[in-house]
Amino acid sequence: MHTVGRFAPSPSGRMHLGNLLCSLLAWLSAKRENGRVVLRIEDLDAARCPRAFAGLLEADLSWLGLVWDEGGSTGGPNGPYYQSERGGIYETYYKELEKKGLTYPCFCSRSQLHAASAPHREDGTPVYPGTCRGLGPERQAALAQKRPPAMRLAVPDWTVEFADGHLGRYWERLTTDCGDFVLRRGDGVFAYQLAVVVDDALMGVTQVVRGADLLQSTPRQLCLYRLLGLPEPRFYHLPLLLAPDGRRLSKRDGDVSLEQLQTRWSAPEIVGKLAFLAGQLDRPEPATPAELAPVFSWEKVPATDILLPAGLF
Repeated sequence: MHTVGRFAPSPSGRMHLGNLLCSLLAWLSAKRENGRVVLRIEDLDAARCPRAFAGLLEADLSWLGLVWDEGGSTGGPNGPYYQSERGGIYETYYKELEKKGLTYPCFCSRSQLHAASAPHREDGTPVYPGTCRGLGPERQAALAQKRPPAMRLAVPDWTVEFADGHLGRYWERLTTDCGDFVLRRGDGVFAYQLAVVVDDALMGVTQVVRGADLLQSTPRQLCLYRLLGLPEPRFYHLPLLLAPDGRRLSKRDGDVSLEQLQTRWSAPEIVGKLAFLAGQLDRPEPATPAELAPVFSWEKVPATDILLPAGLF
């Protein structure tokens, strides 16, 4: 099968080092196999992700040499490549699940979920206890007068297991480790879990490279692939890049962005430093993505989170 990778950022600000590392490894992993790379803009929340940021993101990737084969403003045969323009497509697949009797309205607020005594995942996210799953039509109608419901998937009692291409075997029992999850928010915006599954399948993506913080999303997504009869990609989850003090890098905290890096380093210098952090180079020397692709190896990528050395950037 011809390899199709993708990079799917949310343009809520300029990319920081963690985003750059992910985009580099996604590109290298696909190009090592002479594959194609899709650029998809994940702007489901259009108010938080203005189109201007998407344009800056494309300019940043091009400057680094991470040129995509289709997607973004370039377009291609599987567009549109902006999630904010794909609502009708998501609706079609949502209706399939609805016809199978697998969806139901949920009126629980975020504060109610976090205050519940139900189990919580390692990241603090509550496992939904099914509070609204058995509500009758009359009760649903009464609650709908107070607030528009989110729509959840009634997950089957499956244990979903897969072999991550980098981190190895991982599994979850959906009913106890995950719980019924949201497919569409109360404001009508489709949720990430449904959108990303539909997009990757329709865009022919065979290889998903992303941060380990999304590892726990994978069983939910595999559940949707199987319920919808869509082809499943291979997943590779890379370790997170942490600040020297151990914090997760974030745009919110103002961590180093490419805009700042460009004032001090050339594109090959930045790429070389990132490749060094990912175990692809013995020392942080200048390199281009094209030079790195033929020798890229997942076996060299660390399996645990990477602490950014002080003074490297």
